Amino acid sequence: MRVLGIDPGLTRCGVGVVEGVPGRPGKLVGYYVVYTEPEDDIALRLLHLDRSLADLVAEHQPESVAVERVFSQHNVRTVMGTAQASAVAILSGARAGLPVQTYTPSEVKAAVTGSGTAGKAQVTAMVTRLLGLDAPPKPADAADALALAICHIWRGGTRARIEAAAARARQVAAAQRTAQRRVRGGVR
Repeated sequence: MRVLGIDPGLTRCGVGVVEGVPGRPGKLVGYYVVYTEPEDDIALRLLHLDRSLADLVAEHQPESVAVERVFSQHNVRTVMGTAQASAVAILSGARAGLPVQTYTPSEVKAAVTGSGTAGKAQVTAMVTRLLGLDAPPKPADAADALALAICHIWRGGTRARIEAAAARARQVAAAQRTAQRRVRGGVR
């Protein structure tokens, strides 16, 4: 499975692409950071982020996208920018017709390090180790995006299969209800 992980941010948005299967170390495909200038108009910053993510999705052809879920912070301005970048990230996957999953920072930390309270240095060290890299990915936004991709491969693959099975079950049930209505109504 190839996953594009996105650590959303308005000034720095980390993007990491990993291939792998649950329970096994993954393979690094690439990592990037999309930068925007804080003094630029918000519309232009979001447009740049949108186009950059669309280009990366087209280039790497992931099977799914994992995005860090925005969490509450004391700085409202920071959380607003992150939420806007997160929406653009989610749309980049949806526009490409890909399944998109969001994860909290604690979920990602727990998946990669075994502890939901791990620090950035621990996450970066484990990403470096799990992907067999010679040096830690920099900046931290890139390491966080790679951690999201790893988290999705290990946790999201199973979740996606369960959700797909549930969706199929709902489709079958809907088809059965439609068939029952046709029989009751005399339509064949």
